[in-house]
Amino acid sequence: MRILITNDDGINAPGLKVMEAIAAEIAGPEGEVWTVAPAFEKSGVAHCISYVHPTLISELAPRRFAVEGFPADCVLAGLYDVLADTPPDLILSGVNRGNNAGQNVLYSGTLGAAMEGALQGRRAIALSQYFGPANAGLDNPFEAAAAHGADVVRKLIAADQWDSGGYHTFYNVNFPPIPAVEVRGARVASQGTHDRPNHGMKPVTAPNGRRFLWVEGRRQDLPTAPGTDVAACLDGYIAVTPLRADLTAHDRLATLADALA
Repeated sequence: MRILITNDDGINAPGLKVMEAIAAEIAGPEGEVWTVAPAFEKSGVAHCISYVHPTLISELAPRRFAVEGFPADCVLAGLYDVLADTPPDLILSGVNRGNNAGQNVLYSGTLGAAMEGALQGRRAIALSQYFGPANAGLDNPFEAAAAHGADVVRKLIAADQWDSGGYHTFYNVNFPPIPAVEVRGARVASQGTHDRPNHGMKPVTAPNGRRFLWVEGRRQDLPTAPGTDVAACLDGYIAVTPLRADLTAHDRLATLADALA
C-alpha cells in the first residue's frame, strides 16, 4: 500500500512522527509512506488553498517534502506533483495536537486536508489526539493515538465504506485524553456541537500603542450530546465520525421550497 500523509501542525510536529509510524505499520514492509506537510504550522486554516499565489515545495529527504502552503495544498501537491504517476491508496492527516471534534471540525486544517483528499476521490482519514490533564504530562501525550491508531485505520479500510461518486465520505478519528491503557474502545459518533461559540476575540494593546486582536479558544472539556464525538472522547472512547463536504441542510429543502413557491 502507498500512503500519503500530511498534517496542519507542520513538518517538524511530534504528531507527524506518530502518524509516520502508524502509516508504516499499515503500509507494511512492501509498502511506501510519503510525507508532504506544511513547512510551518497551519492550524485553524480549514480547507484553505493557495489559489492566488504559487506554492514552494522542497524535498527534505527521500519521500519527505515540505510545502510553504496549507494542508489542502499539501494533498494537491502530493497527488499532482510528488505522486502524480503513482497515486496513493490512502491519505492520512495528523496526528493533530489537540482534538478536532465538535465545531473544531469546521476550523481544522487537519480535516481540510482529509476533505481535499475525499474531493479528489481518494480514501482519506484524519486523526487527532485530545489533550487533557490525564495525558498532557505523559512522556508521549500522543500515547493513545500511537497505540490504537493503526488498528482503527485498518478497521476503516476493512469496512470499505467509501463512496464511488458525489461527495466522498472521509473519516474523522479523535483519540481520548487519557493514557493508552485506559482507552475503552472505539465508538461511531456524530459531530457534536455546543450551545456557545468555540472561539472569541480578545483585544490587546502592544507596548507601542498599536491595537491587536487575538483569537481565543474556549473550553474543550465540556461534553456535547450523548452519541457525539466530544462526549465519546471525554468518556474514554475513540470517536470515529464519517463526514462529507456537502453542507446542504437537506431537512430544510422541502419547507423552503414551499415558502418560496
